[in-house]
Amino acid sequence: QVQFVESGGGLVQPGGSLRLSCAASGGIFSAYAMGWYRQAPGKQREFVAAISSGGMTNYAASVKGRFTISRDNAKNTVYLQMNSLKPEDTAVYYCNVAAEARRVPWGQGTQVTVSS
Repeated sequence: QVQFVESGGGLVQPGGSLRLSCAASGGIFSAYAMGWYRQAPGKQREFVAAISSGGMTNYAASVKGRFTISRDNAKNTVYLQMNSLKPEDTAVYYCNVAAEARRVPWGQGTQVTVSS
């Protein structure tokens, strides 16, 4: 079964940038559309961005134009470049298979905190 490990989070000032990574182990990574999701304190987990196996992308309205999702199938890794970060981007960020029916158990995620 595929497992995902997220990394790259941290504390950044408003307007700053971070690059998150999601490394996959097991399974056939390149065949899956992948997504990034986030969960802020007291809120439900929400969709952030997705990328198909062929590289087509989709973004939540709140991050469009600021975040970029990409993937490197040779490295079994999906990335999320986050620019112009805002305090409301503060959350734990997770990656998983985009298709809900194919999702695996969620990993620990990586904390992103945007604060001055």
